[in-house]
Amino acid sequence: NYRNWERLLDLKWSISIKEEFMKLKKLMSIILAVSLAGGLAACGSGAKKEDSPGTQAGQTTQEAGQKEASIILTYAEVNPADSLDGQVGSFFKEQVESLSNGSVTIDIQASGVLGAENDVLDNMTAGGGTVDMARISCFALTNYGGKLSALPSVPFTFDDREHYWKFAESEMGQKILDEPSGLGLGVKGLFLMEEGFRHFFFNAEIKGIEDLKGKKIRVSSDPILTGVVDQLGASPTVISFNELYSSLQSGVVDGADQPTALYESNAFNEVAPYLIEDGHTMSASEVIITEDAWNKLSDGQKAAVTEAGKAAGQYCRELSSKIEEESKERLKEKGVTFIEVADKQPWKDACQSIISEYTAGYENEYKQIVNLK
Repeated sequence: NYRNWERLLDLKWSISIKEEFMKLKKLMSIILAVSLAGGLAACGSGAKKEDSPGTQAGQTTQEAGQKEASIILTYAEVNPADSLDGQVGSFFKEQVESLSNGSVTIDIQASGVLGAENDVLDNMTAGGGTVDMARISCFALTNYGGKLSALPSVPFTFDDREHYWKFAESEMGQKILDEPSGLGLGVKGLFLMEEGFRHFFFNAEIKGIEDLKGKKIRVSSDPILTGVVDQLGASPTVISFNELYSSLQSGVVDGADQPTALYESNAFNEVAPYLIEDGHTMSASEVIITEDAWNKLSDGQKAAVTEAGKAAGQYCRELSSKIEEESKERLKEKGVTFIEVADKQPWKDACQSIISEYTAGYENEYKQIVNLK
């Protein structure tokens, strides 16, 4: 190094050599100073990055703190994925995953693989943990103490689809969504849906309400439908759904009821090509979530699920109307006879005892729904 060279210079090396060495010493000093300055700058840059731990380039500390823990919610649907309900479920899934930035994933199990509606509800209300979310009929909650939940299924409540959606988006709609939580069932409603109005269809020609008298009409365990069929002068006959096609074909029953699109998708038009558009009941349903699953979500994730539910409800409204119109046109081409009901008041009058029975104690709430038209 240059200090050793200085010692040699003290031994009286030539002056010219010493002058050259001093130039070299000055140059080395400049290089050393520049190197030290660069090192300090690098250290300063590193300290600045440490002020925002965990952030990425262009990301603020606040943005980094907004990252949510990932969660997967299992969603039960009894109908196929390509059905109206299945399509709305898929839309809801897409909205949730987008609005939550992928932190919430909806795992849809369609076609009843997680069980029938009552099986799913039993699991959810008992805290079984297998199902986090499900689409259920509003009326299904009456078996668990729901009273308000029965109101959308009361016959001849809604004049048309627009009337139903005014209800669904109203304060009364929210009260019905809130009812299961208020009853301590461990589930809460997220948003309302519909599959369209239910109509009666038959394997022989009919022209009006008077032709229902004496007809054997298939019913399930639904007490409201059973009451409606009885009050219309027909004979309610319990038949499992998977036996309905053959029962209509063989004459075990004369008719049944379904929304138009489901009537077509189950090919009932092949054995019962007469459909009377009485619209006795709206097929109202709702998507629910267990409170255990809800409480696992952050405030941001809850907001994403809520917003996705509103969007899914609107999507259902538009899709249901579109599917029904398209289905009706196809059915006409297949030879189905549609019987229009110009005046539904005689039908409503015939079912007045059922209406009174299922609105008892909630007359004011029911009146609010009816007056939303």
